[in-house]
This record gives sequence, structure tokens and C-alpha cells, in this order.
Amino acid sequence: MCSIVIETWADLSGECSSLQQRLTRLRIFLDVERRMHRIGELETIMSAPEFWNFQEKAQRIIKEINDLRHPLAPLDALESDLRDLLTYIELLADMPIAEPSTDFHYVVQLCKNLQSRMEDIELQSFLCGPHDSSNAIITIHSGAGGTEACDWAEMILRMYTRWAESRNFQCEIQDMQPGDAAGISRATFRFIGTNAYGYCKAERGVHRLVRISPFDANRRRHTSFCSVDVIAEIEDDTGIEIRDEDLRIDTYRSSGKGGQHVNKTESAVRITHLPTGIVVTCQNERSQQKNRLAAIRVLRARIYEQVQDEKRSAMEKFYGAKGEIGWGYQIRSYVFQPYQMVKDLRTGIETGSIQTVMDGDLDLFINGWLRAGCPRTRQLSVGDTE
Repeated sequence: MCSIVIETWADLSGECSSLQQRLTRLRIFLDVERRMHRIGELETIMSAPEFWNFQEKAQRIIKEINDLRHPLAPLDALESDLRDLLTYIELLADMPIAEPSTDFHYVVQLCKNLQSRMEDIELQSFLCGPHDSSNAIITIHSGAGGTEACDWAEMILRMYTRWAESRNFQCEIQDMQPGDAAGISRATFRFIGTNAYGYCKAERGVHRLVRISPFDANRRRHTSFCSVDVIAEIEDDTGIEIRDEDLRIDTYRSSGKGGQHVNKTESAVRITHLPTGIVVTCQNERSQQKNRLAAIRVLRARIYEQVQDEKRSAMEKFYGAKGEIGWGYQIRSYVFQPYQMVKDLRTGIETGSIQTVMDGDLDLFINGWLRAGCPRTRQLSVGDTE
């Protein structure tokens, strides 16, 4: 929302001019001309009679077109509405404003709505990484804190599933290991939706909780930790070769709820990639074959992530950045007592509305991290001028 007080038509015109400048920079940032040229090339390919003879290739092309078009429609709509607003201002600009009119307040609200939409489009434009549009595979591990940490890991899982619901992302739990007394010691799940990885990568790191423990009869304050790892779901055409002879596949009975069939057959799958030592498990499906396919998908993503780290010679960029699951490595602190505050230690953003955060309201932190982390954010910031 607009933070500048708008009292005159001149103020309003100035705000609209600022919106026009941001819109121009946004079109350059998104490279709209290149996108339109590429869409034209892909549509030519789609018009070929044999296009649907190769289903996998056709699906990849359709996905690329959708990804290219995704930011363009809201951008065109915003530009059209801004032109209408400017026309409306020209028609009403000669009105006296000694007593603010209903028309003036209405136009101010339209301007603020456009600014809010501009913020949303800018944030989506920061998701410009090679796999930001992909689905996300997230793993939560409990850390230092024993039973407290397991309970904290389950609270984090609930927080993310609530956030995914608000984003209309589909959530698939692929593996979950319950804690000894409460909560979970580990969970792997998948968020399916456009830009799921682009948003979720902001959550990679160690999360710290401070509260009076419900498991302590003496009501003492405890500190608990859990780590969140986020990787992008990788397509089959990334050049990652997974050979059968490099895999050790173990099957076992699924744990927890699942009904007679799941718990009486060895449907759960654990795959160990021998060259790298990476281990993935999946037990949410009733079919062993489906669990195996899901585990291979996660394994491919993890191998790809490791290969990229090795190419950059900077393992801390993804895995090392989490560090140990304990003191000194947290990215965000959640304090329930003696006061209430959630603070992101990377951006300095904080809020006292801790319950809304635990109910999935994470956009404040995710959006702040995207704006702080994007290398070209300053070109699009509100205060920028040419």
C-alpha cells in the first residue's frame, strides 16, 4: 500500500508517474521482447502436425510457454489499468479540492491498489533463477533439543502446510519419521505449484524456537532447533544419469497410519545412491512402484543440487549454509516467552504477531528475503529514479 500521503491531484499525478517508471523498468527487467520472440518460436513448433507425437517433449514446450507468459498477463493488465487511471485523473483534475471529494478518495484508492499489484509483480519477477518455477522438495530435520526439537519440527511442518494452502500449492508428504515421544524427527514433502521452489528457497536454514516447554514439569524455558532443506524438483532432461547398478534399494513396511494394505506389505522404499552416499525414502504411496518413482525423483534433484555445488566449489551455498542444527547457525528466531517475536536474522525483518506466522503467514519474511537477495532488486525498488 502507498505510504506517501496524497492530498492533491498533483500528488496523485506524481504517484502515477512513479508507477509508470517502475512499469518501464519492470518490462526491461523481464525482457518482454525476448519473451514474446521465444513464445512465437514455440508456437510455431506447436503448430507442426507431428507435435503431439512426442508427449514428453510437447509437455516441456507447453510448460516453457506457460512460464514465459506467466508474468506478462498481469503486467499488461496493470499497464492498461494505469492508462485508465491517468485518463480519469485528467478528467477530474480541474475539480476544487478544498473539501476532498468522493471522486478524489476513490482515485487515491485505485492508485494504492495499483501499487499493491506492482509490488506483487515485482516480487514474482525476482524469481528468475533457472529452477525457480519448479516444484519444491522440502526436508525438515529436528535438531538440538530432544523431544522439544521433534515437537518444534512438527510445528514447522504445520506452518508450511498452512502457507502452501494460502498459495494454492498442492502438498504431498513423501516420508515422515515420528519422534520418540512427540512430534517428528524428520519429514520430506513436496509442494506442487508455479514458483514453489522460488518462494520456498527463502526458508532454507536452521529455525530456532524459544518457549516454556510443555514437556517440562518445572515450566522452564527451552531452546530448540530444526533445519529446513529446500531443493528444486528437477526434470529428466538435466543430464543427471542414474544407473541401476549405482543404487541400493531397500523395501520395508510403512510406519504410522495407512490402513491394512500399507502396513502389511513392503511398500516403503529406501534408495541409497552409492557413488554419492545420498539416501532418500518414500512411503506415502500404497504402491511400491509409485514410492520408487517418487524417491528417484527426489534423488535426481539432490544429485543435481550436489553437482551444482561442486561446479561452484561452494558447498556452503546450499547444504553448508544450514550448518549444524544448533546454536549460531539459525536464520530465524521464534520467541514465545518471555516476549513474542519472530525475527529473520538475514534481513532484520521482525513481527510480534507470532501466532499468525505459525498459522502460515510467511510472506513478510519470504518477500523481504527475495527483495534483499535478488541481485537486481535495486533497479525495481520503490525509491528508485532514473
